[in-house]
Amino acid sequence: MSASMTSSEPIPDSPSVYGSDTIETIGGQPVSNEAIMPVMAANPSDAQAYPYAVIGAGPSGLAAARNLQRYDVPWRGYELADGVGGLWNIDGPRSTVYDSAHLISSKRTTEFAEFPMADRVADYPSHRELFDYFNDFADAFGLRAGFSFGTEVLSARPAEDGDGWLVTTPTGEHRHAGVIAANGTLSEPAVPTFPGHFDGEVLHTSAYKSPSIFAGKRVLIIGAGNSGCDIAVDAVHHAASVDMSVRRGYYFVPKYLFGKPADTLNQGRPLPPRIKQAIDTRVLKMFTGDPVRFGFPKPDYKIYESHPIVNTLVLHHLGHGDLQIRPDVEAWDGAGVRFRDGTRDDYDLIVLATGYHLHYPYLDPQLLRWSGSGSAPDLYLNIFTQEDPNLFVMGMIEASGIGWQGRYEQAELIAAYLRARHDAPAAAADFERRIAGPRPDLSGGYHYLGIERMAYYVNKDAYRTAVRAEIDRLRVSQGATP
Repeated sequence: MSASMTSSEPIPDSPSVYGSDTIETIGGQPVSNEAIMPVMAANPSDAQAYPYAVIGAGPSGLAAARNLQRYDVPWRGYELADGVGGLWNIDGPRSTVYDSAHLISSKRTTEFAEFPMADRVADYPSHRELFDYFNDFADAFGLRAGFSFGTEVLSARPAEDGDGWLVTTPTGEHRHAGVIAANGTLSEPAVPTFPGHFDGEVLHTSAYKSPSIFAGKRVLIIGAGNSGCDIAVDAVHHAASVDMSVRRGYYFVPKYLFGKPADTLNQGRPLPPRIKQAIDTRVLKMFTGDPVRFGFPKPDYKIYESHPIVNTLVLHHLGHGDLQIRPDVEAWDGAGVRFRDGTRDDYDLIVLATGYHLHYPYLDPQLLRWSGSGSAPDLYLNIFTQEDPNLFVMGMIEASGIGWQGRYEQAELIAAYLRARHDAPAAAADFERRIAGPRPDLSGGYHYLGIERMAYYVNKDAYRTAVRAEIDRLRVSQGATP
């Protein structure tokens, strides 16, 4: 099925329906007949429909494409890089991964359920293994042909004539039924400003690739999130000295407990927040001790009210005197930095481990009910906007343990809704009323910190339960078994 467009550029056919030939393995992953068959039969009225635009070919974009394929909804994808993988393609123009980057969640809690990672893949895969995994996933389901690579989306807007959406790329305008924004949440660096000036080099973690840049230098890392701690561990082996400036305390979670990946140990029925927080705080004290003794402030929040740090090597190096914790920065000061406790030190290189802003530059923020940096769009289930029924956001969730399967379920909900608009309009209308109604509580009873990153944070159990309930309602309305 070919997509319609307003320019004369040739585009690949939109993969939609797959045959029944069995694929035994792709890249070592077993793939069944059932996995590649569409969930719903094609609707003849869709034959000339415009495709939906999927913007991004990372985990969220691939999940979107795969589920549109499963539900027989035509689609076409756009990706700035030369292939799939998103940020896990270290050579991609917007990739923010670095040579030593690995997953902080284990493969079994992160993988797509229909496409398990091979047994040979490490418990905590490197970016190289993940890049291979996404390429295998794209090839297993024939998704690659649906994307235009090396193509930047400059703008996406509802067509003035009311006939779908117009997506603008360097080759022209392309008409689509709607847009799925799946360009991720970790590409636009949040760069703070400080009074004064600094004579040395300043680098955001988004531009960091290799620890060779630290050789012989006095290094200050501002921020102690997961990337900041990874980079600190890299730096201690090369730098003359390494300091970390922090403004709050953190909870440090080991990757292994009792010989198993820590995030695989509590996969049953979720405990009430207060009980889980009490138990896990005691377990962490037994395994990692109290980070306050290494110079970190005491956390002013309970565990899981902010994203935990899955890195205990940084505590190891603190205990060995390889790095030092410093207070929050007050100002740049020529060759050095002044801290809020009145101390000062000189540095050659400052690394800003200060996180990222949400970034949808090709969309009008009003369509997302979004006031911009420092906040998050107001979307039902972090996906659906009240402003346009053909605009969706994929992957705008952060949650401990939600994995890529959580994004896959987002994509399935989008696809199920689009199919219901044709096959079960009453059910689709009911769903639209919920989109326009009160936002469900997705916190799971946790009281998240009021900081930018936590503005779109959810509890994985509460969120996945809500999303899957909506999928089941829509599928049942179309005669499918939930």
